[in-house]
Amino acid sequence: MAGREEFTAAKRRSAARRTTEPAAIGARYDRRRDRVIVSLSNGVELAFPPSLAEGLEHATPQELNTIEISPSGFGIYFPKLDADLYVPSLMQGIFGSKKWMAAQLGVAGGSVRSAAKAEAARANGKRGGRPRVASR
Repeated sequence: MAGREEFTAAKRRSAARRTTEPAAIGARYDRRRDRVIVSLSNGVELAFPPSLAEGLEHATPQELNTIEISPSGFGIYFPKLDADLYVPSLMQGIFGSKKWMAAQLGVAGGSVRSAAKAEAARANGKRGGRPRVASR
């Protein structure tokens, strides 16, 4: 019986949320612009390159052509990729899990080239490079 009560409560919360937050009412892939475009219930369209989103970063246009919207409107699903994205997170600029986003920031930071970084790398090289990890 608790399962039915939880389900009913979740449906109530979802219905209340739909009245206060925009939900997806349409989604498509624009091949010409290489953008996933999500139409929201408040009239706003959210567009982003698939390379920014977890699960879509290596997708082909054919894999991006099919997009499903969850019944609540808070999720979009790419069945050919088995990838889900949470619409409220997309609106906040969050395109994946915390772990995935951190890895993307690390990749971006590692590829940054600046005079200060180049100087630090040269200085570190003169001292013999990175210290070895001690065996445990």
